[in-house]
Amino acid sequence: MLFIGYPKCSTSNKAKKWLEDRGIEFIERHIVEDNPKYDELTMLIKKYNLNISKLFNTSGMKYRELNLKDKLPKMSDDEKIKLLATDGMLVKRPLVILDDKVLIGFKEKEWAEYFN
Repeated sequence: MLFIGYPKCSTSNKAKKWLEDRGIEFIERHIVEDNPKYDELTMLIKKYNLNISKLFNTSGMKYRELNLKDKLPKMSDDEKIKLLATDGMLVKRPLVILDDKVLIGFKEKEWAEYFN
């Protein structure tokens, strides 16, 4: 299991602690230092049938600075993926990649249902 998060993000830290408290092992990756690349994002979207828009960190400063709320609806899927690949701060976190699923963000109920 791959856990892609940001150490300064309270949600990433809460999710990480949740996993650790349950003894769930994972490999951790820093989303800014090792941002998901275009090919990786494309593969995840296809393999797991992900909604690209759900991958955006809509509460982030970068999202607001770039006025993405207005721009995303006019962008192609390919343009959205290329944009996500430019900056880890645009990607919703944590991003947990499992064999059969991708968990986007930390929703404790969803995580509990999956891991129990």
